[in-house]
Amino acid sequence: MRRIALINQKGGVGKTTTTVNLGAALARLGRRVVLVDLDPQANLSLHLDVQLRSGEPSSYSVLLGNTPFASALRASRTERLSLLPSNIDLSGAELELANTFGREMILRDALDTWEKEHREKHGESPADYVLLDCPPSLGLLSVNGLVAACEAVIAVQTEFFALQGMTKLVEVVQLLRRRLNPKLEITGFLPCLYDNRTKLAREVIAELRAHFPGRVFTRAVAKNVKLAEAPSYGKTIFEYAPESSGATDYELIALEVIAQEARDAELSARYPSPPRAALTVPKPAPKPTSKPKRETKPAPPAETLADVLLTPAAKPAPATQTEPAVSTSDVSTSAAVDELPELPPDSVLLEDQLRN
Repeated sequence: MRRIALINQKGGVGKTTTTVNLGAALARLGRRVVLVDLDPQANLSLHLDVQLRSGEPSSYSVLLGNTPFASALRASRTERLSLLPSNIDLSGAELELANTFGREMILRDALDTWEKEHREKHGESPADYVLLDCPPSLGLLSVNGLVAACEAVIAVQTEFFALQGMTKLVEVVQLLRRRLNPKLEITGFLPCLYDNRTKLAREVIAELRAHFPGRVFTRAVAKNVKLAEAPSYGKTIFEYAPESSGATDYELIALEVIAQEARDAELSARYPSPPRAALTVPKPAPKPTSKPKRETKPAPPAETLADVLLTPAAKPAPATQTEPAVSTSDVSTSAAVDELPELPPDSVLLEDQLRN
């Protein structure tokens, strides 16, 4: 059973969106997934349309030891996807656990007990993936998530300030690994809110790949309005807009995560063959081609056009008709001017009268 904590001490970088939609993508690809909401704001729970009243089983009651982990789980509308929800009560957990011995390992102990009991009854782990959504801080709740996990995925916004905190965050993970959780390792950095139209976003990803070679996900999560709209409907991106680019991004990221299952003997034995990209929506039929343009006659050769310009009129215009205006094309060359017909006498007389 892979336990993955999604972390970043900076808020608004896409941790909760990634936890929900990556978990949904893994579940739709056949994996059993449990999401753990460790944020008192309960955004993960709201994203899945779960709103708890005070006192109901939640991550808060699990941390306080009042509820077993399995008893607090809730099913979601997505098959094989479960949730350990949260509510505002969790905001007081840090103060209530301040004097508790081993407070950093409470969640890990709860997960270990749940896994052990399930193995004794069914002979297998209760889930394939446990994704822990940590709050945007490095307090006791985040520490519990990192100690309970074996892997950490750092969600990174592709902006300048996002790079500033990476060094400190990596140092914290290394410190926790030395003192509390020797199994913890950084699985990868996931670029979120990526806009490939900006030079800055491309430079940030290039810097990440240079500093953490082989640790940055191949696929970045691009900015997509459907990802921002889905939480207001209490749906995953696959329920709300399966044809969107956001759904495609998380499907491909899920396939990258599944490709790492070779390091887990139980998962590689349970799922020997990689899944197909079953979530991709077929591309729409191509739009009908525009109406063919009217055929235009080719322009006459240059020599023919010159002949027309240089040939004088065969007959002078009748006296009763008005004299046609001479176009600029008629006097475009000196030869054309020399061969123009002389003015009739009446025109000369009219010119003399106008002068007098």
